[in-house]
Amino acid sequence: MLETEPTLSTSTFTTTENQEPTTPERLAEILAAPGFGEFMTDHVAKVEWSGESPDGGEWRDARIEPYGPLSLDPATSVLHYGQEVFEGLKAYRHQDGSVWLFRPEANAQRFQKSARRLALPELPVDLFVDAVRNLVEKDSRWIPEGEGTSLYLRPFMIATEKFLGVRPTHEALFEVIASPAANYFGTPEPVDIWWARDYARAGEGGTGAAKCGGNYAASLLPQTEAEEKGCKQVIFTDPHRDNAVEELGGMNVFFVFSDGTLVTPELTGTILEGITRTSIIQLAEEQGYRVVERKITVDEWRDGVESGEIAEVFACGTAAVVAPMGRLLWEDGEIPAAKNTNGEVTELLRTQLTGIQTGRVEDRFGWLTRVV
Repeated sequence: MLETEPTLSTSTFTTTENQEPTTPERLAEILAAPGFGEFMTDHVAKVEWSGESPDGGEWRDARIEPYGPLSLDPATSVLHYGQEVFEGLKAYRHQDGSVWLFRPEANAQRFQKSARRLALPELPVDLFVDAVRNLVEKDSRWIPEGEGTSLYLRPFMIATEKFLGVRPTHEALFEVIASPAANYFGTPEPVDIWWARDYARAGEGGTGAAKCGGNYAASLLPQTEAEEKGCKQVIFTDPHRDNAVEELGGMNVFFVFSDGTLVTPELTGTILEGITRTSIIQLAEEQGYRVVERKITVDEWRDGVESGEIAEVFACGTAAVVAPMGRLLWEDGEIPAAKNTNGEVTELLRTQLTGIQTGRVEDRFGWLTRVV
């Protein structure tokens, strides 16, 4: 955490209006088919930082301004050393017209952890939430209302100092952008997964537990390979731990056993602790299921599906929420889909989670934060 208390609050955000906002007609076209991450709203939230070390310094100039390009000097340190982190969360419009964020404080806390690992300043939780709230309130007309839709929010921080020496930056920019979003995979049907046997997403002692661009960059080549093989996602394993399952390119994994136990890979420092993952664990335990975080290998996956001991397999993340997994494929083999590819437990947890997010199910956990 920062050594000094933050001095910024919601009231300190100044607003500069976009003088050429998206027309109602064009916005209606966008919201009718938003896709995912294709269209950006009219405004952004920004806060700047400067300091001699990541655990001090000053946050300043909190503002909402028109969406537009960033101007960076070619020597800006983020371009050379990859000092950046980001988050992903969503805002939902409920049937009564109100707008709610899902667990923004949890995202803010993970953002701090990621920043710490990348030697960036730790943005105070309340400032993170204030920035998100201000932007969502300003661009609330961009929130779609169809089934499975939301406003996806992308907070990020980059090193902005003009400097080529190898050390933590003395200047940083925190920014939040927003984009209307439909269902990530388009349908809740099971998706086939490609096993990236020759690639690693992250290594022990590396940045696997941080949400930073380098981890996702490392997944893009195997993701391309997966798509060429007809799969929608790629999964990574640890060959030094008997091919222990880690995570997909951007989602955590759960295995539902026939006795009602849910198993998800333990957090080893190479796996991102997803907000949706944590929510699923809490939901499942509340519903009476036993949840175990432990090592689970590809061999156990194969044997469990063959014997029927593993009844369902699903992935979860902010973008896709809960997505049933089909086959696991690789160059010279495959594991068939579990017998209940879109089974009772997967459906229950998806219905409960999306119901809380959209206001159709009571929020028993205090996960929602109202914006308007």
